Amino acid sequence: MATILAFAGSNSSTSINYKLVNHTIDLVKEHDCKLINLANYPFPMYSHDEEKDKGFINSLIELKDYFIDADAIILSVNEHNGGPSAYFKNVLDWISRVDIKFLADKKIFLMATSPGKRGAIGALESIEKLLPRFGGEVVSTFSLPSFDANFSEANGISDAVLAKQHQNELSDFLSKL
Repeated sequence: MATILAFAGSNSSTSINYKLVNHTIDLVKEHDCKLINLANYPFPMYSHDEEKDKGFINSLIELKDYFIDADAIILSVNEHNGGPSAYFKNVLDWISRVDIKFLADKKIFLMATSPGKRGAIGALESIEKLLPRFGGEVVSTFSLPSFDANFSEANGISDAVLAKQHQNELSDFLSKL
């Protein structure tokens, strides 16, 4: 049984990416999933001066330890103006300063969703290229377009084709653990 760290790359209290992650881990039966909400980790914008003056705060070390203790990652990234949010990039900047290889040997199921028809594909592609720098291996990806039309909190992904695609990508990810 693997330990999977699950989270959305968003600090919104109403994050649709968090809803997608929560739905996804509900489908995982044979592994232990730890769901965290990054909205509980408000870090200042990274700067060398901030690091030098204040060091690494306890919540950053706690978050880094969650990554280190996990065997795998389920992540859904949000998109702002065609790329990953500044918040999530900032989280990566801080954690990588504590341990550049905080994702070493981690298999990753990378997802993204947005209200638009592209399903945050710009953020997904950007983060997919970035995560291997920290030692992670993105083994499956999934983009859910038009979140409001294709997802309900009661039933999850409502479009049958997209639900099947999501399940196939999740199964592929789980088979590699």
